[in-house]
Amino acid sequence: MAMKVDKRTHLTIAYTILTVLLFLFMHNYLGSPVDNIPYSEFRKKVAEGKVAECVIGSETISGKLRPPESGFVTVRVEDAELVEVLMANGVEINGAQESTWLTTLLSWILPAVFFVGIWMFMARRLGGGSGGLMSIGKSKAKVYMEKGTGITFQDVAGIDEAKEELQEVVEFLKTPGRFQALGGRIPRGVLLVGSPGTGKTLLAKAVAGEAGVPFFSLTGSDFVEMFVGVGAARVRDLFEQAKKHAPAIIFIDELDALGKARGISSIGGHDEREQTLNQLLAELDGFDTNAGIILMGATNRPEILDPALLRPGRFDRMVTVDRPDKKGREAILKIHSRGVKLSADADLRDLASRTPGFAGADLANVINEAALLAARRGKQEITRDELAEAVERAVAGLQRKSRVLNEKERRIVAYHEAGHAIVGELLPHANPVIKISIIPRGVAALGYTMNMPTEDRYLMTREELTDTACALLAGRASEEIVFGEVSTGAANDLQRATQIAENMVKEYGMSQALGLVSHREERNPQFLGMPAADRNYSEDTARQIDIEVRQIIAGCYERSKELLHEHRQVLEEVVKVLWEKETMEGEELRRLLRGEEAQSASQEEALTPAPAPEDQLSPEPR
Repeated sequence: MAMKVDKRTHLTIAYTILTVLLFLFMHNYLGSPVDNIPYSEFRKKVAEGKVAECVIGSETISGKLRPPESGFVTVRVEDAELVEVLMANGVEINGAQESTWLTTLLSWILPAVFFVGIWMFMARRLGGGSGGLMSIGKSKAKVYMEKGTGITFQDVAGIDEAKEELQEVVEFLKTPGRFQALGGRIPRGVLLVGSPGTGKTLLAKAVAGEAGVPFFSLTGSDFVEMFVGVGAARVRDLFEQAKKHAPAIIFIDELDALGKARGISSIGGHDEREQTLNQLLAELDGFDTNAGIILMGATNRPEILDPALLRPGRFDRMVTVDRPDKKGREAILKIHSRGVKLSADADLRDLASRTPGFAGADLANVINEAALLAARRGKQEITRDELAEAVERAVAGLQRKSRVLNEKERRIVAYHEAGHAIVGELLPHANPVIKISIIPRGVAALGYTMNMPTEDRYLMTREELTDTACALLAGRASEEIVFGEVSTGAANDLQRATQIAENMVKEYGMSQALGLVSHREERNPQFLGMPAADRNYSEDTARQIDIEVRQIIAGCYERSKELLHEHRQVLEEVVKVLWEKETMEGEELRRLLRGEEAQSASQEEALTPAPAPEDQLSPEPR
């Protein structure tokens, strides 16, 4: 209560000072300077021709003197000759218009109201536009009342297990008595954990839409302001509003912005964020378990949350929202393609198989990109070509046709990508090739080879890991075989292959020399964000790890070179096709490996029917 009195006092003082300054300004600058002179001096100046004009009032005579145009005022005296003298000396004569009290009042009040209005507008902006300084401690939550979210579980796909977990929360809110009759209590908090774009926020809105209860939505950063104590005040206000509308759901997105573990700040001390977190913990302990309020949070960094926030009684349930599998991706694509026009050849099942590891937001972006691309090409429907191009954009980036390579660089890129594709297709445990391209994409990719797993995999054997590393190193091996030298194009390949080898040795226990011992480096949670990590093994062990990693890399590299030597003729044929068409489909590569003849660009053009004028592609902007 004392805090509110202080705010009002400060605001009153500010308004008082502003009003005084306003009246001083109006008195000194808005009024014209006027000299008070005797009537005799006035008659003298009239005779000398120094009076330019005058206004004869009932009690005073005022006017202006000739240069320097200063004003004057004098007391009116009964003088019958005055008008004749003024006319004889060329003085402009006007009668006085008596001002009413209303005119005088408006001349002062209207400017004052104008300036005070400007001040109040600035005060509202300073307070965040939601009530000004007096309501700075109010919650910024967006409130959706009675199914106002417009989202139900029908709009969520690919995360069936998470939906089942939250279906029980909906039942709690709809029929709490059924659970309380058995002695159970409604969970106080549900934490949604998952990678960005997996649908955590969408799932929370679907829970509110299914339950038909008020939904208070805000982010963790909405609590923290530059003023000390504001965050804690907003937490209190948020829970007070939720209690008035119970049963209700409070959803805090990006909870890690508010609930980061205390004591790991580089500054230390009880800063504003920690005060806000303490207030949130107190509110979670304080409100009645039967009040019908459920707190839902979402984060993609659960490891940095404060342990006190995660204990039972606060966030009772942790629901993992994982990336969807192939079936889930197909269901998500069907939802996002409801409002778009797909052609008959647009196969969403095939698109789902081409997008392993994509989250729901990624798949929505693929559909949107395909729609924009089809519109740019003047098509009436989204075809298979636009969907494939959208996936390539998401994986490798935008085509950079303006990046022109010289002939030597183009040959190096062609052999590099051909090496990736051939070794990746020959090895039994590597992913099949979908497409090969030497068209630059993105920031640094001068070419790319797209692979597609035949199914979703959750475990990988040693053979699968080594085959993947061999395919990554095959581009470098191809350059060395053909040109006798290597380029910088394999930098990313070396990094990924080295990471695979390090994981095999340090985490998966796939080294005979080191045995079944994990040497994973754990980061100290007290130094989050710093590059240093805790190493729990000796220098001798580190040396053995380096030796093992080099041996794995060297073995995979030699294996890639052997395969390319054996299939040198196929390598040349693949490069010939890439040099002519710039792209090559995976099926065409498999025909070459089976000994069949490749299809030239002219043959492919002859077999492809000519497109109608409205289907012709517009050139990419350069």
